Amino acid sequence: PDSRGIYTHEHVGLGHRRLSIIDTSYKGHQPMTDASGQYTLVFNGEIYNYKELRQPLEKAGIGFESETDTEVLLQLLIREGARCLPRLNGFFTFAFYNKGDGSLLLARDRMGIKPLMYYNDEDKLLFGSELKAIMAFGIQKELDPDSLCQYLQFNYVPGTSSMLQGVQQLA
Repeated sequence: PDSRGIYTHEHVGLGHRRLSIIDTSYKGHQPMTDASGQYTLVFNGEIYNYKELRQPLEKAGIGFESETDTEVLLQLLIREGARCLPRLNGFFTFAFYNKGDGSLLLARDRMGIKPLMYYNDEDKLLFGSELKAIMAFGIQKELDPDSLCQYLQFNYVPGTSSMLQGVQQLA
């Protein structure tokens, strides 16, 4: 990773570490917040068709600060919410936070190339595109024996389980 960032608002915290691929300037750093300050996105992956998706936004008068697929995704989510997901061609995991209504949209690509792991207990929801991001918060690290058995059979953990009890993968 060549950059990192943290966004906090009340009870929400979003962190990101980035390996710059598309638009390596500081304008691509994340978490990325829109000009109004209401919407924030953390994104891992790549949207292959982001240039095609950007064109109608520009024609509608949307200005862009960067050349990133992240900013295109942010603007699409602001305008369309989850309805834009079927049009995304690529691999990704993201969290989109709306400070105005307190909503959080978590999504991943259809094939699960970029997994979205999450842990939820009585007082917190933790998520990340890697298990180690969740483990960094000191959750109980108890091995899931069924997942271990599946891993030893298939060399991966299928379905929504993970190697740790209490941590799931978004289907």
